[in-house]
Amino acid sequence: MAAQPHVGALHDSLLTALGTGIVSGRYPMGRVLTLDEVSAQHGVSRSVAREAIRVLESMGMVASRRRVGITIQPSQEWNVFDPRLIRWRLDSGDRAAQLVSLSELRRGFEPAAAALAARRADPHQCRILAAAVSDMVVHGRNGDLQSYLLADKIFHRTLLEASGNEMFRALNGVVAEVLTGRTQHGMMPATPNPVAIELHDEVARAIRMRDESAAERAMLGIIDEAASAVTSEASEPASDR
Repeated sequence: MAAQPHVGALHDSLLTALGTGIVSGRYPMGRVLTLDEVSAQHGVSRSVAREAIRVLESMGMVASRRRVGITIQPSQEWNVFDPRLIRWRLDSGDRAAQLVSLSELRRGFEPAAAALAARRADPHQCRILAAAVSDMVVHGRNGDLQSYLLADKIFHRTLLEASGNEMFRALNGVVAEVLTGRTQHGMMPATPNPVAIELHDEVARAIRMRDESAAERAMLGIIDEAASAVTSEASEPASDR
């Protein structure tokens, strides 16, 4: 007898299917669904469907009301900071526009987080930042984009933690999805820009030297370089990439 899919896997698969369906417009705003319809359409139990709907409701993407059904909500109601929603939008929509929007958000908090990290980072965090930059140098030179991505995510996560600000730290998922989205959707050059790596090194060095203004300035440079690269990649014909 074939093994049955684990309930958790079914839930995750259904949640992704519904989330991307809403983001892409396949389930347009105002559309009303029922649990029975979701269960039948995706081949899952009502309990699995109910749990997925609860998650989407917590994200502001649907509203469930007795005797009305499950209504798709307008995008203005969505929790746009939820990393899952960011992932679905990058998978389904105008990736370049979404990444530019996220870059504008990052401009508002990561330079400030870098300045705070220059004031508050402990020696262990400074070592992690330096090691992450070293890994980026090696993997960037080798063109290993997945390993480069991992080092980049470690760098930014550590920086947000080192800021000592719980609000900044909570935005790590947003930054991680931005970095992952660029790589997974082919919006990173085959060989990472040495300028971007040097800017990461400048941030790490400024934090270690307790130079708040230099850390803030270099972090702003990282974000602007990434935004410029995304715009450039999006404007190139696919055959030129």
